[in-house]
Amino acid sequence: MFAVIKSGGKQYRVKPGDCIKVEKLDKDPAQVLSLTDVLMVSDEKGVTIGYPSVTGASVSVEILKHVKNDKIIVFKKRRRHNSRRKNGHRQPMTVLKILDISLSKGA
Repeated sequence: MFAVIKSGGKQYRVKPGDCIKVEKLDKDPAQVLSLTDVLMVSDEKGVTIGYPSVTGASVSVEILKHVKNDKIIVFKKRRRHNSRRKNGHRQPMTVLKILDISLSKGA
């Protein structure tokens, strides 16, 4: 069984037991959440695709920790002007553990 969820403007294919990094969520670690923005669910009965999301489907996740992603280097240069700027950026991320994927009987 797997699902496609949407978080932070990105889509993730998840199954129970997976750990994923998403854009930072303003919740405390060790808290259990229910994500309801599920775009697709696949189980033993078949595939259910939402329009835009599956009605009654939810994915329960546990927040493990908040981390920073790898550094991205931003380098700007104007040739022949001796102009260079180098900046770095580390995006804050949240590590989630997928606990369960549930689909209501109506969907």
